[in-house]
Amino acid sequence: MPTHKAYLEITNVCNLSCAFCPGTKRRPHTMTQAEFTHLTEQLRPWADYLYFHLMGEPTAHPLLPEFLRQANAAGFHTMLTTNGTLLGRCGDALLAEGTCPHKVSISLHAFEANDIPMAFEDYIRTCIAFAKNAAAAGTIAVLRLWNLDGRAEGALHEKNDAVLALLHASFPDAWTQTRSGYRLFDRIFLEWGEKFDWPSLTSPRLSEKGFCYGLRDQIGVLSDGTVVPCCLDHDGDIPLGNLFSQSLDEILTSPRAKAIYDGFTSHKCTDPLCQRCMRAEYYRR
Repeated sequence: MPTHKAYLEITNVCNLSCAFCPGTKRRPHTMTQAEFTHLTEQLRPWADYLYFHLMGEPTAHPLLPEFLRQANAAGFHTMLTTNGTLLGRCGDALLAEGTCPHKVSISLHAFEANDIPMAFEDYIRTCIAFAKNAAAAGTIAVLRLWNLDGRAEGALHEKNDAVLALLHASFPDAWTQTRSGYRLFDRIFLEWGEKFDWPSLTSPRLSEKGFCYGLRDQIGVLSDGTVVPCCLDHDGDIPLGNLFSQSLDEILTSPRAKAIYDGFTSHKCTDPLCQRCMRAEYYRR
């Protein structure tokens, strides 16, 4: 069951506490150089894309530039997701030669749910400046507003208008509509998204019917090496094995992993967490 996307959580510690993020009850852990090297060596035969994302804020990790350089040299397409609040401090290091990610996604909606110690416009302008520098360095930059209340265009958060005004001022040329938003400039995109509820074992069960790409084209690896089926298992509720003591092949062919994979093939959610996930619900539409 090979996968081409691996979500690697280099730290489960974040500098913010967003209302839309469930956080994690797991023990705080920040990955060491040796741990990162071991995990990427295990993942490389299976994954083409390495996402620095699950829980935690990757730009808070002091070794992130070195991790990016190492992953790029290993042949991964590196994908970084960040709340953007630390880009003014570490942005240049992330865009150095050999370090540039393939793609950076910046969650601009992080500002609305936190008491961030910087002015709103300064935060947005910092993210825009980084996006421009990233695009100039050959990196795709995606500015995310994943705070829609539904698919209706009018259901926008009150700060979105201010964000859009700053974006239009920075990118005055005509925007090109895409499937999920707009192309603002060469390699710079604005992406809309709906608010969603993270799956939790304490949430009501939605259905045993559904489909997911977990274990089909993606896996998640938590900061302690635990492998989970996808990037939404924020508390490690579906531990399939651990890459510090097992091979990825052994983990992905385990009875539990095979049951989940075969269940999705038949459009069935066999695991209790999957039965409570909106993504499985989305693929039922």
